[in-house]
Amino acid sequence: MKLKRKVAVLAVGLLAAGLLSACSASTTTSDKAAVTTFPTKWDKEITIDVFDGLANYMGVQQGWFAKLVKDKFNMKLNIIAPNVAGGGDTLYNTRVAAGDLGDLIVTDKGQKLDELVKGGLVSDITPYYKAMKNVAEFDKATQNINEGKKGIYGLPTQVSSIKPTEPSEGLDPTFGPFLRWDLYKQAGYPQIDTLEDLLPVLKQMQEEQPTAPNGKKTYAISLFKDWDGNMMNNAKQPTCFYGYDEMGFVLAKADGSDYQSILDPDGEYMRTLAFFDKANQMGLMDPESTTQNYDTLFSKYQNGQVLFSFWPWLGQSAYNTEANMKAGRGFEIAPLKDMKVFSYGAAAYGGQQVLAIGSKAKDPERIAAFIDWLYSTEGTYTNNSQTMGAAGPEGLTWDMGSDGKPELTDFGKKVFLSGTADVPAQWGGGDYIKGTSALNVSAVLPNDIDPATKLPFNYKAWPSYQKLTQTPLSTDWSEHMGDATSTMEYLQKNKELLVGAGASYTAPTDSSEIETLRNQIKSIIVQYSWQMSFAKDDAEFAHLQKELISKANGLGYAKVLKVDMDNAKQQNDQRIAVAAAFK
Repeated sequence: MKLKRKVAVLAVGLLAAGLLSACSASTTTSDKAAVTTFPTKWDKEITIDVFDGLANYMGVQQGWFAKLVKDKFNMKLNIIAPNVAGGGDTLYNTRVAAGDLGDLIVTDKGQKLDELVKGGLVSDITPYYKAMKNVAEFDKATQNINEGKKGIYGLPTQVSSIKPTEPSEGLDPTFGPFLRWDLYKQAGYPQIDTLEDLLPVLKQMQEEQPTAPNGKKTYAISLFKDWDGNMMNNAKQPTCFYGYDEMGFVLAKADGSDYQSILDPDGEYMRTLAFFDKANQMGLMDPESTTQNYDTLFSKYQNGQVLFSFWPWLGQSAYNTEANMKAGRGFEIAPLKDMKVFSYGAAAYGGQQVLAIGSKAKDPERIAAFIDWLYSTEGTYTNNSQTMGAAGPEGLTWDMGSDGKPELTDFGKKVFLSGTADVPAQWGGGDYIKGTSALNVSAVLPNDIDPATKLPFNYKAWPSYQKLTQTPLSTDWSEHMGDATSTMEYLQKNKELLVGAGASYTAPTDSSEIETLRNQIKSIIVQYSWQMSFAKDDAEFAHLQKELISKANGLGYAKVLKVDMDNAKQQNDQRIAVAAAFK
């Protein structure tokens, strides 16, 4: 009878999602005897499928991180990345319909996790939970994610002990107008009052350097489509310069003072599309923006072909090498006079993504042990996203100094200040950057504190690194930014930061009607947003804008907007509550 009930639940879930008719009943772990410790050795090598909604790499993990996982767990990671496959949710939907998303799953909490639980595509981790000593340090976050569920199905990411009203990002916010400071200097450090006033400055910078060292033409702005969802992802980014972040079709201000429909002709999203279109008309927009992916764009930043970045973790990560910074070249924030940059508060109950074990996982116990390791000190140093300051393995990229504080090794300096380096054979060989964890998800917030060193895990926050990276570039930037030593210090000192308290809010699952409407409408919004960004003139932009709003309204936009607006206000209620709870 029990099995029959599970089959019935599975079928209902699949039908509700409209995707699950091909699934069959799956095995669960809930009836297995609980384990309290994991084996220290695994005899048989396995390769697991990792369905990872954040990964930007498809294929078997390579390099030093692969060797580390192999040595510890006798396991290989075959990364399945919808970001690389393209097609939005197509790959996710196809694998869900087949009843097997992956052995290890990185997905969104809320609607997606709920669907997977109802559909029987993820396992109850309860039998292994007592053995997960590192995860247990963040039990409150785990319990919060699984509230209302009969088991533990999702484990939190980006967990932290930092207060939710404090920025989670460390020295740099997630967003900001970062531009090639050396060219900005050549332009005479012009004051930039608004987003629109940035365009003539970028024009001047592009004229200062029309071609990159590789002979290719430079562009002020270059875009990519990989992360489009409810809207054109790149068009959301400048709205974050003004304190907004997305909730479906709504832009919500971090402090709850404003909520905008993204189709409001006078709203921030439309303002960005007009900004892109004007940039295109001025010859500042890379024409390959509509066809290239993130990896191609990253290479262009490395080659000096792009002059503006929405994020420090793109422009600085790709271009601010030791050689460039010593020569005074690199990306730094140049403030807009009217900006108030959105900052994610440290999430008291974890970030948007969760880790889960697939219901058809080959060896769920070993995967549970691997997940638990990701929360360990070693896992945090090695697995965290490279762009978020992952220090890498102790003994390779860093070591403990005589003062008991971490500092980069000569190899680490080569990697983090020169771009990359060849890894010694005993560590797995190959290019260091290509060998970093392809999971692209942090179990523990990189800026959380290592109890052993009393310093953040993020190497960029180490005093030894900051001393090491004082360059003509950083000195010049500091001199023009009130002697600030970091972007975050400047923003906080000048009250140009707006922190959205880390409430770990998750929007409830859409009804089947809203889900259907949303999928139809968002594809129209994304399509028209790109067309508007590359309109030939203002008249075509206005025509496309009118057509987009009309089509979206005809498809039932108002119904979905009401759902998103209610969710955005609930999120703000939770932000207020969590700020009060963690005072």
